[in-house]
Amino acid sequence: MSRSPYETYPSYETYKPYESYETPYRQQPAPAYDPYGDGLPDGGAYPQDAYAAAYDTYRPAYEYAGAAEPDPEAAEPEGAAEPRLPRQSPVSAVSAARQAAPARPGDPVEVRDGGGRAAARRAARRKKAVQRPDGLRRLVPQALVVAFLAGGTSAFVANDKAIELTVDGKERTLHTFADDVTELLADEGVDIGAHDLVAPAVGTALASGDEVAVHYGRPVQLTLDGQRRKVWTTAHTVDGALRQLGVRAEGAYVSTSRSHRIERHGLDLDVRTERSVTVMADGHRRTIRTNAATVREAIDEAGITLRGQDTTSVPQSSFPRDGQTVTVMRVTGSRETREESIPYATERTPDPTLFRGTEVVEQAGEEGMKRVTYELRTVNGVKQKPRRVKSEMVREPRTRQVKVGTKAMPTSVAGADSLNWSGLAACESGGRPGATDATGTYGGLYQFDTQTWQSLGGSGRPQDAAASEQTYRAKKLYVRRGASPWPHCGPRLHG
Repeated sequence: MSRSPYETYPSYETYKPYESYETPYRQQPAPAYDPYGDGLPDGGAYPQDAYAAAYDTYRPAYEYAGAAEPDPEAAEPEGAAEPRLPRQSPVSAVSAARQAAPARPGDPVEVRDGGGRAAARRAARRKKAVQRPDGLRRLVPQALVVAFLAGGTSAFVANDKAIELTVDGKERTLHTFADDVTELLADEGVDIGAHDLVAPAVGTALASGDEVAVHYGRPVQLTLDGQRRKVWTTAHTVDGALRQLGVRAEGAYVSTSRSHRIERHGLDLDVRTERSVTVMADGHRRTIRTNAATVREAIDEAGITLRGQDTTSVPQSSFPRDGQTVTVMRVTGSRETREESIPYATERTPDPTLFRGTEVVEQAGEEGMKRVTYELRTVNGVKQKPRRVKSEMVREPRTRQVKVGTKAMPTSVAGADSLNWSGLAACESGGRPGATDATGTYGGLYQFDTQTWQSLGGSGRPQDAAASEQTYRAKKLYVRRGASPWPHCGPRLHG
């Protein structure tokens, strides 16, 4: 059921005297009623829906602005803007233009049925209109201003959006004219970095009632199972960061309380996840779950004690990996000191006074002596190769010095060259230049003793000299003593 437009105007209820004028006016066509002299509408009757048209013209402005009915007696301040249009009754709104027009001479005045009081009021209004001919001109601009303001305000309200903005967990509701998320964050002074998260994404269009969330990125220097790296998270707590980074936190060691808040500048975090480690010791296998930082800690957690020289298959300071097997090696050992000889060196010097092939030892060589300490180890019952740990010199070796002849050896001795020296050599030594007898007294092809050899000009031992030199010395001996030095084989010289 539609509501009568007149019921929305409280001012109309105030003007009770208009009831006697409007009621008969709306109930009869009033063909002759034209007190202003400018002619009635077609048909001679004032259209009834003109009241509704006038009401609809001004109702939006009054209802939106919520303006109270102005006081007609209030003084207008100097320099003030045009006054608001006062709320009027529908009848006043429709006939304002006619009432504001001046009366023309000779206009007939018609009195309608409705009583003398109505006619008196109409006459008073007409007289007032004659006195203020500019009323219409003032009324029309005011109405236009109000209508314009009503339309502009509607557009203002349409562009205003209510947005719920959450920045790093802090929520607030605000009104904005921003078209998208980027413009909203710029208007609110929210700076976004490369590691920050915005939902919905920047550039997304906004509508009233939308929610925008900004989560700042926080740097974390994470050492995870011995590996250090820098990561970023938008979580506010350590526990949230672990979940966001996908770190298995069950049974893990965390260097900081999981409820610890992560500030914008970040933090250092050490995390060791729980791993499976197998320890082999004393013939037994033990598998444990641990978040130990070193192999030594894992061995201790397995209840195994390392003693003395015991060691492990991997460095005890290394990080235990998931599924790793560590073998404990029981080590027992002792030390042993041994004396070892040091061989001497031989120094050879050329001597032009000696026949070629002749060597004379001027200084005999002597071995040195050193004292060496070894470590003997047994690993899990198996002996290992001795390991030298210390060595000290007891006696330095003495160098053997030898003179080597470079002089050409003569091969001829008068009176002895034609003898059978090869036969004698075969008989004495079997033709071997280095041969010696069983006692070591005689040596060489012709079995010289050392004294005889040196008396003939030889040096060293005869068996060490060349075969040609030995034959040369033998010829010289024959010239001196004949075949007597070889009592058993001497006759071969002539055979």
